[in-house]
Amino acid sequence: MNDQDTLRLLRECDAGAKMGVASIDGVIEDVKNRELHDLLQNSKQRHEQLGDRTAQLLSQWHEEGKEPSLMAKSMSSMKIGMKMMTGNPDQQAADLITDGCNMGVKSLCKYLNQYPTARQEAKDITNQLIGEEEQLARTMRPYL
Repeated sequence: MNDQDTLRLLRECDAGAKMGVASIDGVIEDVKNRELHDLLQNSKQRHEQLGDRTAQLLSQWHEEGKEPSLMAKSMSSMKIGMKMMTGNPDQQAADLITDGCNMGVKSLCKYLNQYPTARQEAKDITNQLIGEEEQLARTMRPYL
């Protein structure tokens, strides 16, 4: 086991969970469909729980989390703002969230491969976050 791989993977999970919460926050106000709103709210809570769990593990190592990159946050915010101004807000929200989930899964899988000697607890959280992103993307399909 490599403690540096563990810390790096946990930091990426922390950033991923925060990005998920920020993305949901960016669209949820404009969503009209109550069921879609509830799906997003529930996923946001699960992202927050995974982020909290990640932060607890990092704290045990006397480490801090990682914020999503300024570039990623800025690009996401601009894309959300522009897309939510056009067309059906529920459809646009589902489209944006699906794209974000796909990017999140891709990144987290890359980090799992990049940090193969991370401790199992870090890998487990990463896999849970990947599962959450995959599930959220599936639940968005009826709204696309």
